[in-house]
Amino acid sequence: MTVTAHSRTGSRVPSARAGGKETEAAAEALLTLLADLPAGSPDHARVRARLIELYLPLAEYLARRFRNRGEPLDDLTQVAGVGLIKSVDGYDRSRGAAFTSYAIPMIVGELKRHFRDKGWDVRVPRRLQELRLEIGKVAGPLAQELGRSPTVADLAARLDVSEEEIIEGLESGHAYRALSINAPTGGEESGAELADLLGGEDRSLEAVDDRESLRPLIARLPAREQKIIAMRFFGNLTQSQIAERLGISQMHVSRLLARALTFLRGELSGRPL
Repeated sequence: MTVTAHSRTGSRVPSARAGGKETEAAAEALLTLLADLPAGSPDHARVRARLIELYLPLAEYLARRFRNRGEPLDDLTQVAGVGLIKSVDGYDRSRGAAFTSYAIPMIVGELKRHFRDKGWDVRVPRRLQELRLEIGKVAGPLAQELGRSPTVADLAARLDVSEEEIIEGLESGHAYRALSINAPTGGEESGAELADLLGGEDRSLEAVDDRESLRPLIARLPAREQKIIAMRFFGNLTQSQIAERLGISQMHVSRLLARALTFLRGELSGRPL
């Protein structure tokens, strides 16, 4: 026999699965007994475990309501079970409320906290997570009212926030599930992966430090050697071409170039020559 309870929406949800004579009355009797037993007694632990077992179908039902949202159902069932345990431990019969009236919001709250705190691949501020949920709630009704998809301005006016905040909330949705860099692009047959579209190392950027270190050192060279360095390494001229332009021999260019490079290497290494 299945014990049922009414949710806030009026639908009937399973609250405990009993066999034979175990009914909702039995569950209520266990709740009464649990309240009278000392917390440290063996009987208290056994009754508590039995109550959790009886109401597990309720936790599983609530967990299934959150499936297909990117989290494995097994994980959601475990989270709902944690909420059920907290409900059993925190329930106070003296307040007069039915156990399910206390347990359902507790379990749903635990599931929502799981999505808020653990379900994001990239952590975003809580205010953006909550704003994203609010946008999702109002977008559908607002589209029906307007007869079209709501704009950022429409959403901002309905939620009484700035348009920039709406844009942030919408963009935060991309952080819930991150793509693997090995994810295929352009279809499975193309063989291309997302990593192929990412930029590589910029060799020119890596050379910035060297260039900035060399700049004042080159300025200390004689004017002709500066010119030779510029034509050789920035103009990509050969020693023969440099010699022709300067009106000197290639051997002289080679000696001047070697002397300049020796000076620069020595200065860079901290051992002036």
